[in-house]
Amino acid sequence: MTLFFHDLPYDVNGLAWRPRINALRIETTANDVSFFKHYRTVEHRNGTTSKKLAQMKKGIYSIGALQKLLLDLNRRYLQFISDLTDPSAGVKKLEKVTTTVVENHRPYKGFNFFDNDDQEVFLAIASGEFTISGFQNKHLRQKINSKNTSQISRILKRLRTHGLIKKVAKTYKYYLTRFGSRVITMGLKLRELYIIPELAGLA
Repeated sequence: MTLFFHDLPYDVNGLAWRPRINALRIETTANDVSFFKHYRTVEHRNGTTSKKLAQMKKGIYSIGALQKLLLDLNRRYLQFISDLTDPSAGVKKLEKVTTTVVENHRPYKGFNFFDNDDQEVFLAIASGEFTISGFQNKHLRQKINSKNTSQISRILKRLRTHGLIKKVAKTYKYYLTRFGSRVITMGLKLRELYIIPELAGLA
């Protein structure tokens, strides 16, 4: 059995996981490598060159960078799906997420898994597409339509101060941290699979 994940921005790239006896093989396809970005030498129209973050180019030149990027992608996705099946993930660390953090004399309140706004944020950043390519302010705005740019920036700061996301150096891109992935996954599972059904069953 093969499952393909088509929730990516482009359907020409994707992940597949193929169950084998006592094993699980993760495969990544990348038919359009320009979807990915990396630091490389860019030639300008005036003949000069510079190192900058740019779209990956097709060709042998990009094989090394593409290999590293796809290996990192597979590793992040394996971490992501392992959190879905690990019942111990993040339970004891929920307190760290829900407690107010003070940075530079400015408080950043904790997250509440029963708050609709916070839950919307968690569901957004836990999207499979962000596991692959990361996310920026504009990507979250597309998923959280009720928030403007400054409000999303504030949310990103809260997520960073609580250790749930990390910023890629010299970019505006973020990824879930290992801690963030485990806590958010477990928090959402507890809410949807246990707490809400139990409350619904009360007389």
